[in-house]
Amino acid sequence: MSNVPQMIFNPILPGFNPDPSICRVGDDYFVATSTFEWFPGVQIHHSRDLKHWRLLTRPLTRPEQLDMRGNEDSCGVWAPCLTYADGLFWLVYTDVKRKDGSFKDAHNYIVTAPDIQGPWSDPVYTNSSGFDPSLFHDDDGRKWHLNMIWDHRVGHNSFAGIALQEYDPEVRKLVGPIRNVFTGTELGLTEGPHLYKREGWYYLLTAEGGTAYDHAVTLARSRRLGGPYELHPDAHVVTSRFAPDNPIQRAGHGDLVETQTGETYLVHLMGRPRLGQNRCQMGRETSIQKCRWGEDGWLRLESGGLEPQAQVKAPDLPVHVFPEEPSRHDFDEPDLPDVFQWLRTPYPERLFSLTDRPGHLRLFGRESVGSYFEQALVARRQTEYSYEAETLVDFEPQTPQQTAGLIAYYGRYQFFYLAITFDEVLGRVLTIFACPGDYPGGGLIAPLDEPVNLPAAGSIAMKVSVREMALCFEFKAEGQDWQRIGPAFDATILADESGRGAHSNFTGAFVGMHAMDTSGQAKHADFDWFSYRNTK
Repeated sequence: MSNVPQMIFNPILPGFNPDPSICRVGDDYFVATSTFEWFPGVQIHHSRDLKHWRLLTRPLTRPEQLDMRGNEDSCGVWAPCLTYADGLFWLVYTDVKRKDGSFKDAHNYIVTAPDIQGPWSDPVYTNSSGFDPSLFHDDDGRKWHLNMIWDHRVGHNSFAGIALQEYDPEVRKLVGPIRNVFTGTELGLTEGPHLYKREGWYYLLTAEGGTAYDHAVTLARSRRLGGPYELHPDAHVVTSRFAPDNPIQRAGHGDLVETQTGETYLVHLMGRPRLGQNRCQMGRETSIQKCRWGEDGWLRLESGGLEPQAQVKAPDLPVHVFPEEPSRHDFDEPDLPDVFQWLRTPYPERLFSLTDRPGHLRLFGRESVGSYFEQALVARRQTEYSYEAETLVDFEPQTPQQTAGLIAYYGRYQFFYLAITFDEVLGRVLTIFACPGDYPGGGLIAPLDEPVNLPAAGSIAMKVSVREMALCFEFKAEGQDWQRIGPAFDATILADESGRGAHSNFTGAFVGMHAMDTSGQAKHADFDWFSYRNTK
């Protein structure tokens, strides 16, 4: 057996998986990440060695827990916190209803479950004073709720500090005084609090600098829960802000875990921009760093300094590998494969069915692409710069208001959509709808001079290929070869930093299947299969 230590390669959760919160129960590790407007809410991944991970569950599945219809892009579920105490898993999360302008409408909730895969309870509302809630279970049995405080007043610091208030599980509400225990450093934008207790100290970990390229993890401590909190001698534990050439950028928003053998690891948010171009197509991902506690009682990266490492030494635990996700899904089961999500609504039966036509995913055409309410889009994350995705769609539209096909999607203002539709003169045709970051108008460009004629009936295969910065579509009818359609699009349009700037978008690129019927007839489209593979 080799004595070479196992290495963990970052990111550990590639693709849109931001704001990680980590929890260990026995030999099992769980990481919860933000899902924003994508439903079901909160992704929870599972590992037994911190190196190999699998998507395990999404707990917010019911209307009582989460209804995001009407939430704008990059609202919805922000920064969940996952903990375990008293024989229960505790999940705290925000549903953000508005983020633009001076106001933030952010409502915080708690759900619990005896098992990580549920059933999860109906939510308990806690407050709306700010986002990024977390729950700390003190060793005396009391529970404490934290969140950043949002101040909408002109001339005030919008990120006003970290609120601490006791949570009473018996009466299921926050009780007692509200204390602002930490107002942050000069870096500002203080958010993402997590609280720990170690050797008589309370340690407060926060995110600062915003979620773009000045992001950082900040640490402070106090002998008293309510403070005052003294700042780490280095202020921050990890940041990429002084290392523009590091392949891991935007390092911040972290959480700590201790292994069974006493090793300490920090999971944190990260991004992978292209060299020389600050656009992160995979959005914000999850990374991990090995840490150590110094003789002075402060936490630091084991590698020294503040820069995140692309490779870190794995813990002294047995290696545990999970089966690989299949590259192709044939929709033969009655449930949607876990890799897929949809947008906003807790009523998926209005968007799709896997039983109306067995062996197919049937999408019911609903509102327009980019709708904030009811959009029939089923998609999966892009996880590397280069990939190929294919599908086979059976769709016979009767009006130009009906479309169905393959879409590469970031949000309302950023998408490329290869679609079957109808032309009054030509009949069934193939066209491309593209919105390359037109904020706030959301206007389409016309990348084709004329739509492509299709046979009046029969399935059409579609392919999208992303090679570094070029995104291209192909199609073929039955018995034909692949044909290129349209130009090579700039794939980096589907990134956090495109369309609205580096501090306004929070998700990541998806690819999937879409159906639209703005006539209101809910014309359906049947997708026989969907495949995805990274090609780096």
